[in-house]
Amino acid sequence: MFPKYDVIVVGAGHAGCEAAAAAANMGSKVLLITMNMQTIAQMSCNPAMGGVAKGQIVREVDALGGQSGLVSDRTMIQFRMLNRSKGPAMWSPRCQSDRMLFANEWRAILESTPNVDFWQDTVREILIKDNRVQGVKTSLGLEIASSAVVLTNGTFLNGLIHIGEKNFGGGRTGEKAATGLTEQLSALGFEAGRMKTGTPPRVDGRSLDYSRMEEQPGDEQPGKFSYKDTAPLLKQRSCWITYTNDKVHEVLRTGFDKSPMFSGRIKGLGPRYCPSVEDKINRFADKDRHQIFVEPEGWNTVEVYVNGFSTSLPEDVQYKALKEIPGFENVRMFRPGYAIEYDFFPPTQLKLTLETQRVANLFFAGQINGTTGYEEAACQGLMAGMNAHQNVHEKDAVILKRSEAYIGVLIDDLVNKGTEEPYRMFTSRAEYRTLLRQDNADIRLTPKGHALGLADAERLTNVAKKVAQTDELIQELMQAKVQPEEVNDRLEDWTTAPIREKTSLYQLLKRPQLSMEQIKVLQPRFSDWLGTLKPEAIEQAEIHVKYDSYIEKERLMVEKMGRMEDLMIIQNFNYDGVAALSFEGREKLKRARPQTIGQASRISGVSPSDISVLMIYLGR
Repeated sequence: MFPKYDVIVVGAGHAGCEAAAAAANMGSKVLLITMNMQTIAQMSCNPAMGGVAKGQIVREVDALGGQSGLVSDRTMIQFRMLNRSKGPAMWSPRCQSDRMLFANEWRAILESTPNVDFWQDTVREILIKDNRVQGVKTSLGLEIASSAVVLTNGTFLNGLIHIGEKNFGGGRTGEKAATGLTEQLSALGFEAGRMKTGTPPRVDGRSLDYSRMEEQPGDEQPGKFSYKDTAPLLKQRSCWITYTNDKVHEVLRTGFDKSPMFSGRIKGLGPRYCPSVEDKINRFADKDRHQIFVEPEGWNTVEVYVNGFSTSLPEDVQYKALKEIPGFENVRMFRPGYAIEYDFFPPTQLKLTLETQRVANLFFAGQINGTTGYEEAACQGLMAGMNAHQNVHEKDAVILKRSEAYIGVLIDDLVNKGTEEPYRMFTSRAEYRTLLRQDNADIRLTPKGHALGLADAERLTNVAKKVAQTDELIQELMQAKVQPEEVNDRLEDWTTAPIREKTSLYQLLKRPQLSMEQIKVLQPRFSDWLGTLKPEAIEQAEIHVKYDSYIEKERLMVEKMGRMEDLMIIQNFNYDGVAALSFEGREKLKRARPQTIGQASRISGVSPSDISVLMIYLGR
């Protein structure tokens, strides 16, 4: 009934969709197995993509040739660039998405990918022989052969949903849990754990009074995620902001005795940075209010997502508390919020390719690795799909360094440090964040994506044009100079110090009070010429001029660390033979089996002295 596939992807969430598309577009024959063909790429939580650090990840996925940026651009209903008041390392694109269009667009992309086949079923077992993947066995008893398997099971592995004192099996509300895989993998020696996440109630937007809320419109000139020529967003829907209050908190506290989180019925580890509303009022008892974001779910629906009100309290308590929020006095609830517990596998059991250490050609991606967020899942799926293809076709592994991408930071953190709570990306996790900006992801990663066969030639040509125009503009700014009598009146108008001698526009643009708009005024001949350049090249040049010292400092740091990063450790290195290693360091190194000294240095429990011992030993 089935041919032998190169890659089988289990699960069709954000990780599974990117994994299937990547492997297929690189040339592998792929089977995507999902429990429900109607929920491919469903946005189970909030209908949005991007955000702080997450927007950078979506840009990186796009630059490599992934699909999440394209899908986001085609289905967004609002776009905002966050943190514009801060430096460009912090600028983060975010869009509000149409939930239904997002899923439909992803399915259309996958169905138009010739190398992707579909099967609706549940995978119960991985077929393994001699510690190598042979395929999968489904709940229908079908055995389907493949050379590699990518597991992207999300919250479905032994999923348990909690609402107040009620709980029932499910991977998502209205959908059954997946069983069998955890038990099999545990029997093979994999370590498993439990995590939990939650989601807020959905309400009827027609029942809300928006006049009592603060409007949060999109950017006047909305941007996009993809570096491809996607259509601009011509109209937008506003989001809204309101707040909880003492009355809301009082109502919520009446349900604490029935809370599965406080009663101990939930054993899983919850997200630190996206806590439930009951957790917020318990942990931050001194706060008299918490922000609530009121987010529309699409163009043609009245359903609204109550962001900031994630909860697993009884549904009647949720409803009574909602009615005390300004603007929600007459609210009608579509469905209550809930918490879900699910199995995950600590990612220290993986290689940097996301292949498991115990079983060859078995890959994990997404929440199965202990992460949270669509963007974190998507980038893992992309990398797992790439590396599954590379393994099957006996090609070199694809590993991004911490200095190359937020994706590299995320995977390096997971594999070397593990996670004790749902892992979420932040700009603070990236030590080279000035280099890893959202505006230059195409320059950093498109050549790599093109070499792998994912990013097309048009993308590479566009990157080359952008780089050439950026360099040309920087040279022009260095060469163009102005006299004090030509510009000082203007400079004083802009509250910046006058110049005393002939000065280049490059030096003037370094000033925080001046932008490229002011430079056009100071040098009118630039205006017409700048109109012929790509806007992104102009932005790139301005960022380079203003932050060149910071950028150069990080580049030098990357070079310095790179010497250690590239020092390879032989595959079967005998750590027991190095007596000077600490006991903990030896055990951690034996377990993680790092490929380089740089990777070894980031393993929790491996001390700087252990690294020194290793370097001396390897030098000998």
